[in-house]
This record gives sequence, C-alpha cells and structure tokens, in this order.
Amino acid sequence: MSNVTIQKRGNFYQYKFEIAKVDGKRKFLSKSGFKTKFEAEKEGILAYNDYLNTGNSFSSNNMSYSDFLDYWLENYCYINLKYHTIEGYSSIIKNHVKPNIGHYILSQITRATLQEFINKIYINKSFSKNFLNNIKKVLKGSFNYAYECNYIRINPAIGLKLPKYDIPPEDPAHIFTNEEINLILDRFKNNHCVYYAFLTAYCTGLRIAEVFALTWEDIDFYNKTISVNKNILKKNQVGGTKQRHISGNSTTVWYFGTCKTETSYRTIPIGDTLVNALKKYKQEQEEHRKNYGDTYMKHYKKTVINPYNNKQEIKIINAHAEIDVALPEVNFVFLKNNGVYEGTDSCKYPFKVIHYELGIPCRFHDFRDTHATRLIESGADIKAVSKRLGHRNIDTTYNIYVRVTEKMENETAEKFEKICKYFG
Repeated sequence: MSNVTIQKRGNFYQYKFEIAKVDGKRKFLSKSGFKTKFEAEKEGILAYNDYLNTGNSFSSNNMSYSDFLDYWLENYCYINLKYHTIEGYSSIIKNHVKPNIGHYILSQITRATLQEFINKIYINKSFSKNFLNNIKKVLKGSFNYAYECNYIRINPAIGLKLPKYDIPPEDPAHIFTNEEINLILDRFKNNHCVYYAFLTAYCTGLRIAEVFALTWEDIDFYNKTISVNKNILKKNQVGGTKQRHISGNSTTVWYFGTCKTETSYRTIPIGDTLVNALKKYKQEQEEHRKNYGDTYMKHYKKTVINPYNNKQEIKIINAHAEIDVALPEVNFVFLKNNGVYEGTDSCKYPFKVIHYELGIPCRFHDFRDTHATRLIESGADIKAVSKRLGHRNIDTTYNIYVRVTEKMENETAEKFEKICKYFG
C-alpha cells in the first residue's frame, strides 16, 4: 500500500504513514518492533484504515449486525444505561437477535427484515407483549445509534410494529386484601428481617431495591419520615456461583446505585404504625449486634471505578466485627440476626412460601400496587400519591400502579345510581 511505508530499523521493521498537518507542519504516525516486513506491512495497513475511519474499527460495507451490537453495548449501553437494563438487553441480543439476524451485514438490513424477525419471534415463541416490546427496543436503540454514527444511511427500525395481541395481556399485579396482608405478616413474624421489610413496603409503597437500600440514617423517627436516596444493586456473583451465603459470608456483590428517576429521590411521611415498628426493630437489632460480638457481620462502603463508564460507584464490603476496616460503615436496616446482609435475595424463599403454602399470588411490587390503590380508594389526593411513589406525573400513577378494585367499581355504580334517581 503506497500510503504506508515500511522501514528496517536495526533488527526490526517499522511502518509509517502521513496524517493531517498540525499548524501547517507535516505529521506522521509510526510504530516499530515488528520482526518481519510482512507483519509490519499488515499492521500498518490496519492502522492506516483505522486512521481514515477516525478511530473506527468498522467499515459499514462489511460490518455484521452482530459485531455492531457488541460495539453498541460497549460504547453506548454500558455508559448510559442502568445495570439491569444492560443485563436484559445483553440476554435478548445473545439469545434472540444474534442467532436470527446477527449474521446479516448491518448496512443491508431493511425494515422488512426486522419486521419479519419480529413476526417470526411472535409466532414461534409466544412471548408476552411486554417481552416482545423489549426486543423491539433493542432493535430501535441499536439502529438509531448506527444511524447517528453514520454507519447506515436509513434507519430500518423506524416504524416497526408489534403484532396484534387478540387476548389482552394479563395484569400480573395482585392487590392484597387486608386478610392476605395479615396472613403474610403473621407467617413471617419470627423472621424479623422479612417481616419488617414487608411491613415497610406495604406502608410506604417503596420499590424492592429502595427498601433494601435503606440505612438507619434514612429513617427520621422524630419527623416521621423516610428518605429515598439510593437503590441496592446486585451486579454479579463471585466466581460465577449462584450460592447465596456460605458460613455467613456473602458470595454476592452488592452496590449502591442511583434511583430509578429524578423524582424517585424523595422524602415521604410515615405513620405511627411503621414508626413504632421500626423503633422496636432497631432496638432488637442493636441487641443482636451486642450478643453476637466479634462474629457479627458488619458492612462498609468502598468507592470503586466502574470499568465501563469510568464513573465512581459504591461497593459494599463485608467483614466480621473483629476485623478493623478503615472504611465508612453502612448501617443497613434489614439484616439477619447475625448481621448478614442478603439484600433483595432475602425475599426469594419467603415468596415461595407465600405462593405455595399460603396460596396467595405475589410479587414484591404488589405491596407497592396495594399501597397506591388503597390510598386512592380512600380518597387521597392523586398528586400526593404520585409524589409519594416517586412518579414523574400522575398519569403513571393512574395507568400503571392504581388498579380498579371491586370497592371502587361498586362506588362508581352507586354514584351513577344516585344520578338516575332524578329521572322519574
């Protein structure tokens, strides 16, 4: 290649090519240390092509969609999206997108190709509308980024349609009755970590990651408020194991993460029922800490750098009380008696018990749904409820979290019946 010159310097070869002038002066890029002329020429051509593409290692003429998806994950998703969103997208890409259309050349994929892929997934896999919509998000997001990076001239993902679902999607939410709440709390009255976590979720409407991120500093007993200022995040397992705890030592790595949205940062008032319950739990926890002594598990926060976006994040470090750790301590609210922190994993077994033993349909989010619905049902102001839940607007509160209960339906019928009485 005429633009790349190869020179021998001592026992090694060097490639060299001219780049853009700076201040009117000629500039060159070079690299030495190659044992053979062929090796230097090969690397020189790659480096020159890379320079011409402004650092891009891809050419839109031969880049596969599979390779671009890796590029999109690394250069956009890891930097801009939250960890669990990245996990979900990565799974969809690995299991569905790459096996079906990853081998196509990026610039040759058409809208028809993508629509056929969506239709095929719908017919063959019978996925829910929500999951199919997540696949669509991956397609739209990746091709939008490819368009912005000038890898494609036309975005083929614009206008993609999901197939029509004749059967309305089943609402997974279950609004707990008062009897069911009492059954659940009574079942776990001897497991105080779970009991008080469930009670807190029911009385506040907090998300599961918000509940288990709470520290005692977030609870103001005097002003009767709880501050929501972080999430708890499980990022990976040590050594790939899925074990939860071995001899009191956690094999799970927990991190403090940011809240879901800006409005998720909030301080909410709580009633005397929860205030008194948490006071009792705190006193009990302090007694456990004293009784376990040096074997009590303590937790600390360590600032680390996220390797993908180079931003700081807080990693949770565990150590027995007998070990002196020079890091700020984290006083989690919801712990086992011996101080072990299981985070959101604390609910895995209890929910199996609720489902199979008590026969109650359940997700942790149902506490949030129930909290919101009961407030609206009792006549609470929708704006206040929306703010309490950390929503951006009241439409989210109405459309997603507040389910119509039988009581609300009956009241609607009764109100209209009163109107009808005016007609003879």
